[in-house]
Amino acid sequence: MVLQEKYTLNNQLEVPKIAFGTWQISNENVILAVKEALEIGYRHIDTAIHYENEEGVGKAIRESSIPREDIFVTTKIPPEVKTYEGAKACIENSIERLDIGVIDQVLIHSPKPWRELLIGSPKPYFDENLAVWKAMEEAVEEGKIRSIGVSNFEIADLENILKNGKIKPAVNQVEVHIGLAPRDIMEYCEKHDILIMAYSPNATGKLINDPVVKRVADKYGVSVPQLSIRYDLQIGVLPLPRSTNPVHMKENANLDFVILEEDMITLSKVKERHNLWWRRVSKVIRNIRSFGKK
Repeated sequence: MVLQEKYTLNNQLEVPKIAFGTWQISNENVILAVKEALEIGYRHIDTAIHYENEEGVGKAIRESSIPREDIFVTTKIPPEVKTYEGAKACIENSIERLDIGVIDQVLIHSPKPWRELLIGSPKPYFDENLAVWKAMEEAVEEGKIRSIGVSNFEIADLENILKNGKIKPAVNQVEVHIGLAPRDIMEYCEKHDILIMAYSPNATGKLINDPVVKRVADKYGVSVPQLSIRYDLQIGVLPLPRSTNPVHMKENANLDFVILEEDMITLSKVKERHNLWWRRVSKVIRNIRSFGKK
């Protein structure tokens, strides 16, 4: 069963090959969603301070019959937090909100604040990211975090951390799905043994109506989301499917089939879609809150 399979990170920690994503699930609703996911067999839960549901995620884990040591939890420091002090405060607050002991993994959510990304600011935030990274490294050394990584980082952002940090990022969480595979970043991460975590494996539903994807899914007798998640697994990334529907949760985890090479080639040639990142950022901007100092 795929849910029982794991990747080994560059820090030698093992992480389940599929994570249950919680973006856009409220703090109240995430409790039941995570409990359902754990019951189905998911053992990796992905959250973030910006999702505003860490408390619910932690409550679900504490109330689950699954031993804490069998569950891998990833959370993220908000893009607006670009200071050492701000990052340390975020880590302490996440530890308190989750209330599950040591946090398995913490990521920098973005190399730049959301607003800076939206306006296309040329400022790289290299020094600021190093300040945040230092706080994360210290949290690892203090036993508060087991693994640290990044999200939405471009190659230059990764090089900055690799050249100037003490700990190599274990993961880079970016958008990867059929029709969108940032090959340059993926190849760079593979070269440096940084695992890609792939959010939006089904392109937030945009693949459902693609005739090529639908035809291949029908060939294997699976849904488009199942095919999309399986595709991500076969290109060596860690997908983060998200759903609050127990039926869909189970379906998304039923991945014990293999896409033939000829079909992988077909899917890799599906018309490239625009990165959904900007739409996601725009939505966050409308509801943005202040987390620490920039």
